[in-house]
Amino acid sequence: MRSAPTLTSTSAPSGSRIVSLDQFRGYTVVGMLFVNFLGNFDALPAVFKHHNSYCSYADTIMPQFFFAVGFAYRLTFLRRLETSGIGGAVAAVLRRSLGLILLGFVIYHVDGETRSWGQTQALGLRGFVATAFQRNLFQTLVHIGLTSIWVLPVIASGAAARVGFLVLSSVLHLVLSSWFYFDWVWNRPGIDGGPLGFLTWTIPLLIGSLAYDALAKGREGKVAQFVGWGALIMAIGYAISCLDGALAAPPFVAPSRSVTLWTMSQRAGSISYLTFAAGFSLAVYALFVAACDLGGLQARVFSVFGRNALAAYILHSLVAGAIKPFMPHDAPAWYVAAGFGIYFGINYLFINYLDRSGLHLRL
Repeated sequence: MRSAPTLTSTSAPSGSRIVSLDQFRGYTVVGMLFVNFLGNFDALPAVFKHHNSYCSYADTIMPQFFFAVGFAYRLTFLRRLETSGIGGAVAAVLRRSLGLILLGFVIYHVDGETRSWGQTQALGLRGFVATAFQRNLFQTLVHIGLTSIWVLPVIASGAAARVGFLVLSSVLHLVLSSWFYFDWVWNRPGIDGGPLGFLTWTIPLLIGSLAYDALAKGREGKVAQFVGWGALIMAIGYAISCLDGALAAPPFVAPSRSVTLWTMSQRAGSISYLTFAAGFSLAVYALFVAACDLGGLQARVFSVFGRNALAAYILHSLVAGAIKPFMPHDAPAWYVAAGFGIYFGINYLFINYLDRSGLHLRL
């Protein structure tokens, strides 16, 4: 068995937390708080909202979580191979992934409900299975769990195998989308790619794993390399979005034509969207390598949220539920900003307390 590559920079010695990754993850959590809380207010510019018909700023957040997951997944899996062997490493992944899926079930729930025993009997097991697992369940945590299991056969493999697996997963998603899946997930309507979304969420996750390999060899030249590769991957994503026969609107700009399976769409989990978003994630991460690993900079707010991202994810919707009942969607900008400040401050107080107490929620 070959040795696992390790990070050996003085700013992130082997065995310690990687500063740039924590800061990048923390930035992503802050971005999530921003777009999830403010997305339904009229005062917020369109680029910060989800539209499902192009890649907005809001649509870059979830892929960044997958990029960070892939980076850490590769790191921890290779280390476990050295310490626990293949059986222990695989068992750890399955426990974590199934735990995330179970937690997602508790947070998101399944579709539908019955209000009487008669309705339950009429629905039956077949009806439940056919209707309950179409939309609500397939959101961030469940997709991370499913995608982690899907890529498990190649996460310890070389770069060529992972890139090949990424391409094959994308082609499979495209074939199924052309056959029936795009119409199915679009008209449900689905969310975050729906039940087969793991096929394309594979893209940012495995790009993250490749970024770990590159950084494990040293920081020198990596900022330019990551920016260059990120730009190339973004260009490929945009080129794919033009394959329906016309030049597509650039990312972050609302399109003027109807949605197809080539459109950058988070709802459909399209190849173009997740390819572009993976490249965008890599380019953004390059900035954190430059600022944190090379420049020695850290922001406390990113550190707090980055070390406890799962706790922040679980908590943020509960805090929003306490604030939003008195915030109508047409509220003026100053009122929306004040509400967000209160919401953000409460989230930070909770997560900062957990951090200072040494309590970090992980699966």
